[in-house]
Amino acid sequence: MKKSFVPKKAYKNLEFLNSTDARTIRILAEYLEPLSRLKKHKVNSSVLFFGSARVHMKDEKAPLHKYYSDAEELAYLLSTWAIKLKPKGKDFVICTGGGPGLMEAANRGAKRAGGVSMGMNISLPHEQELNAYATPEISFIFHYFFMRKFWLVYKARAIVAFPGGFGTLDEVFELLTLVQNDKILKKDIVILLYGEEYWKEIVDFDALVRYKTISLEDLQIFSFSSDPRNAFEFLKGRLTRFL
Repeated sequence: MKKSFVPKKAYKNLEFLNSTDARTIRILAEYLEPLSRLKKHKVNSSVLFFGSARVHMKDEKAPLHKYYSDAEELAYLLSTWAIKLKPKGKDFVICTGGGPGLMEAANRGAKRAGGVSMGMNISLPHEQELNAYATPEISFIFHYFFMRKFWLVYKARAIVAFPGGFGTLDEVFELLTLVQNDKILKKDIVILLYGEEYWKEIVDFDALVRYKTISLEDLQIFSFSSDPRNAFEFLKGRLTRFL
């Protein structure tokens, strides 16, 4: 007897799930799966580190080399402090984009402190692997940039932006725009631009005020720091109100 044809269930049909028609399902999956996993691992909040993927620990002649050790040290100080808080869950978990460079440095600092840390990676034409220091159980790889950006910021109580290129600038300015327009309330997040000399050379914030493209009050959305210990004390003072 000829065996009858058994059609695939829709959620097991990979051809369909990878098709244009199923895009909304894939987008929804990139929202729901991280939500479920972070809830399972009791991650309450994070401190998000932005920064260049091109700054490496061993490249001592690179102009931004010092920021690797600074990012690692700041993440180490924050994780050491956060671990001792012992809430019902995990607060102020270090989070990065999951790649190399300054992202790796921050994940590395958290691991050195004995803490967990998140890596929010993205699939690219030239694949970027998750760095070795992010905690696999609470790390992710996204297809959609906008879903990755959502999850980078969703749990964040503080953002520390280290020097970086197009990607870092994109993330920083999108965040500043969200706070400027009250899509994220200023009282709900701390924004620290790390490396004052770099940021003030790359972005002339005073010129933006002078040309009246932003208000003077908009400069109060963020602060500067150039020292890991000072940055830690500043962040600790601001973050305690969220406990």
